[in-house]
Amino acid sequence: MRFLFVHGTGVRRERHDTLFALVRERLAARFPHADVDSCFWGERFGADLSAGGRSVPGLRAVDAAGSEGAEEAAEWGLLLADPLCELRVLAEAGWDTGGWDSGDGEGAADDPFAMPGVKPAGERVLELLDRLAEAPYGDGTGPDGPDELRSLLDGTGLAPGFRPALESAARSAEAARAGARATAEPQARELATALARAVTAAALAATGADADCTAAERDRLVELLTTRLGGGARVPGARAAAVLGRLAMRVTTQPLLNAWRGSLTVGATPALGDILRYQARGADLRAFLHARITAAPGPTVLIGHSLGGIALVDLLALAAASGGPVPGAELLVTVGSQAPYLYELGALTALAPGSALPYGFPRWLNVYDRQDVLSYLAGPVFPGDPRVTDHEISSRQPFPASHSAYWKQKSLYERIEQAVAEAGIG
Repeated sequence: MRFLFVHGTGVRRERHDTLFALVRERLAARFPHADVDSCFWGERFGADLSAGGRSVPGLRAVDAAGSEGAEEAAEWGLLLADPLCELRVLAEAGWDTGGWDSGDGEGAADDPFAMPGVKPAGERVLELLDRLAEAPYGDGTGPDGPDELRSLLDGTGLAPGFRPALESAARSAEAARAGARATAEPQARELATALARAVTAAALAATGADADCTAAERDRLVELLTTRLGGGARVPGARAAAVLGRLAMRVTTQPLLNAWRGSLTVGATPALGDILRYQARGADLRAFLHARITAAPGPTVLIGHSLGGIALVDLLALAAASGGPVPGAELLVTVGSQAPYLYELGALTALAPGSALPYGFPRWLNVYDRQDVLSYLAGPVFPGDPRVTDHEISSRQPFPASHSAYWKQKSLYERIEQAVAEAGIG
């Protein structure tokens, strides 16, 4: 009897040698008379960036336009997470008018020459917001007013979330507080823009992935709403925008992703690239595995980790379906494997969803860990097949450490020993 270990995605020589030394030691302790071998395929069939990563934006210096776009994307990322964040800045910080503010919006000396009975500019903006919430599309007149607004909302998929977004902003304490502090016209114009951005962000957030809205359409929606609220073009250097723009670049992920995209892509290429390469050109790896399995006589226990398990399932199923099992393959053990998930997706090369494992497919022990998000159950997707058994291991490690934590677990080797006995291999 022999064991053949097939490593998973992203493994190269140094990692393979360390991992296989551990697996060989643990198996040899339980099966002293068995041969324990490995099938190292990472460097021959694994992925690399053949053009040196030239396809990846970010490996070169980012130009000014790219930097500006990153800041805008980060700003809107923050607004989508918290549509009222700009209003909150205005509500708390207000505007620097040189006068005394009581802190409650009442009796503030922001405008000492205000005429009695004349509503503060911010209050008029809030009244317009209330009216807009009651009748979002107005009377349907105007070349750039309600008709364009309705068309834009319908065309972007934002219409269902638009009225709730208006009502939420109108009822918010942030809007009331900011409106009370906006006593002058320039402040009211900035308030109108902040409210328009808040409503647009809330509608986008509510629609989620179903939104079909470009940045230009988003900006046009803000412009239309700002006009409806009595404002004009966005004030350059407006206080809320300046504060939130700097914050967005610090706390949102987009700037980090833009800055690190090159190194992240290069670093992720072995793990992610191996999977993609196998999906496109897996026949060569399967042929290599077949040759290694049949290179020595006698019963063989195949142990496949992650992508190694996928390739083994494909190989064994294809061989069995085409006329006979792979000679010597008596037991398959998959560890942390995505094969059952790919089967459900219809992305497993050998088996279409709903089809049974072919006659001649060996016994299959599938080992998983609930903390390993790359491990899946095989039994439920092949119901009633006595050849398929799932076994749970708890490493108590978070992902991604859990994906490699199997190999030091005593229970893994105990369960393999049991499966070998049940298969009558000796």
